Amino acid sequence: MVSMGNDIDTHLGKRLRRRRRLLGLTQQQLAGAVGVRFQQIQKYECGANRISAARLWQLSEALEVPVGYFYDGLSDVRRETTGESAEGGEMFARKETLDLIRAYYLLGERPRRRLLDLAKSLNGGGPEHADA
Repeated sequence: MVSMGNDIDTHLGKRLRRRRRLLGLTQQQLAGAVGVRFQQIQKYECGANRISAARLWQLSEALEVPVGYFYDGLSDVRRETTGESAEGGEMFARKETLDLIRAYYLLGERPRRRLLDLAKSLNGGGPEHADA
């Protein structure tokens, strides 16, 4: 199953890139944090090089996420490779979305909760708000 292995490497690389960008880190900064050259980060991000378990642990620590973060959505990889897009995948690639998420995480915990509540209330009270 070489192709599935490549799909996993590519998926992990995309998640790595997404989180690095979300935190506003350059490849050079992340590379310095885990003791590799920035070219290695580039290779991880495009799926050209496989990320070892030890390196994945270091990356998760540097990016302040659990190791499982990198595997989130992996079950959707098969659908993506057959032409079906994962729900919301393009949305997270937009600069506007990343800017909003960065701004959100710059807030303290209490203002973040208030902003989230506001956003949910502006959503119009979909099915998840039926009991409200």
